[in-house]
Amino acid sequence: MRDLAPEAGRVLVLTRQDVAALLDLPACIAAVERAFRLHGEGRTAGPGVLGVPVTGGGFHIKAGVLELARPYFAAKTNANFPDNPERHGLPTIQGVIVLADATRGTPLAVMDSMEITTLRTAAATAVAARHLARRDAQIATIAGCGTQGRMQLRAIRTVCAVSRVYAYDRDRVVAERFARELAAELGIAVERTPDLPAAARASDVIVTCTPAREPILGPDDVRPGTFVAAVGADHPEKHEIAPALLAASRVVVDVLEQAATFGDLHHALAAGALTRADVHAELGAVVAGSKPGRRRAEETFVFDSTGMALQDVAAAAAVYERAIAAGRGLAVLLGA
Repeated sequence: MRDLAPEAGRVLVLTRQDVAALLDLPACIAAVERAFRLHGEGRTAGPGVLGVPVTGGGFHIKAGVLELARPYFAAKTNANFPDNPERHGLPTIQGVIVLADATRGTPLAVMDSMEITTLRTAAATAVAARHLARRDAQIATIAGCGTQGRMQLRAIRTVCAVSRVYAYDRDRVVAERFARELAAELGIAVERTPDLPAAARASDVIVTCTPAREPILGPDDVRPGTFVAAVGADHPEKHEIAPALLAASRVVVDVLEQAATFGDLHHALAAGALTRADVHAELGAVVAGSKPGRRRAEETFVFDSTGMALQDVAAAAAVYERAIAAGRGLAVLLGA
């Protein structure tokens, strides 16, 4: 299993269990921050995205290239079917990532994308919070208590000294389980709340990761100085943040073109609440230092996170390199 170099013509197949064993949250945050920095420095090609809607859900393909230990290309194909858990007992999101050598085009690995998607999405929030949240942030609200909500809280805790959390979900049982289990895991106070606006007004950090199609947060729900990570709007019909809240905040996006097409930003643009020129920065520019992050305690920031392909490239490359070092995975001769 050690002979997994591309010269051998083998492609490494990695399961979700493999990915989970090989990539932890701190490593993913570091990889994603590097990807944002390279993007902000103009050292990457523009990432690509393609969406294909179908009945009951849809597919999206995100692809990009990063110059890391070697030039890597990765393309992720994810299926998103919101009714899967209730109707079929299947995850909402399923998919794969193909990783290749970007110099020669040689396929290197095929790996499950679910763990990477969960980790890299939360990692982007952690990177944004490191630059945009107040240093004294202690109270957080998580809206949407599924798998992503759990990872978002873990990620926030790596960069903010959060000691109290409000958990909101339209399913009371899900929120209560979240509160109970995350409080035990993290050793902090986590409580379910049925009142999202009240919890948000009491918070320094708010993360929304819901399938909402109408705004769940408005300008009266967020106090000055708050950092909001809007994670759920990964489709043009999804909508978590009211245009008026974006207009009243400094808006930072992962990729401007994406956010203007299917993030919360695109609803604000359509409503005339702000223009593309009103967007403060892409996160990469903030990480690279060409645009400022937080400068005053009273600034309110909204990070519109739509999922940048370069996050997937960075995370997949880290998984692959660790798999090679550990001798993990199944090597397949595709051309045999």
